[in-house]
Amino acid sequence: MTDRPFEHEPGQGTAEGAGEGLTLPPESSAPPSAPERDISAVPEPDLAASLEAILMVVDEPAGEVMLAQVLERPRDDVRAALVALADGYTSQGRGFELREVAGGWRFYTRAECAGVVERFVLDGQQARLTQAALETLAVVAYRQPVSRARVSAVRGVNVDGVMRTLVTRGLVEESGTEGESGSILYRTTSYFLERLGLTTIEDLPDLAPYLPEIESLDPEAFLSSS
Repeated sequence: MTDRPFEHEPGQGTAEGAGEGLTLPPESSAPPSAPERDISAVPEPDLAASLEAILMVVDEPAGEVMLAQVLERPRDDVRAALVALADGYTSQGRGFELREVAGGWRFYTRAECAGVVERFVLDGQQARLTQAALETLAVVAYRQPVSRARVSAVRGVNVDGVMRTLVTRGLVEESGTEGESGSILYRTTSYFLERLGLTTIEDLPDLAPYLPEIESLDPEAFLSSS
């Protein structure tokens, strides 16, 4: 047998001492990397939707310049979109409105819906009155208009904190001042009647005779001893 050099086809790589026909893989500097996420593929919301999303979370009016910078849009376009949204909410009779106040824009409850929101807040967050509040409210209801000092004299305890609670809940309101002492007088509100299902204060059960007469009590003596 005659020795002859090893022949290979053009384009094939061989290694010294390797078997006949062994092909080497092509050289590579690094393993293939994972494909990057194409952020541009996520569609951007339109201008109106973007403005609504931002205004839903602000706790103070948002200015047009700030909105334009965040959304990278001309200020004129931002203002036009805000005005269009505000007009649209009004024409649709929505329960909220978009107002331009204090140099910015913010969502507000529509004025016609204020009563509904007030009832929700009072009923949802302040469900029940304490026994002390109920007793104080009863004194005010049957002896109105009456000062805090005289209510305290009837109950035998200081009622300043309880009265503030009743005023906050819309059950009691101020009703002028007492002529002699200048003390603020209090009375029940129309909301109080609504909650009790009454038309007027005269519809209350006949309980007043069981309460001590206001004139027989000395509020000054009580206050000086408390």
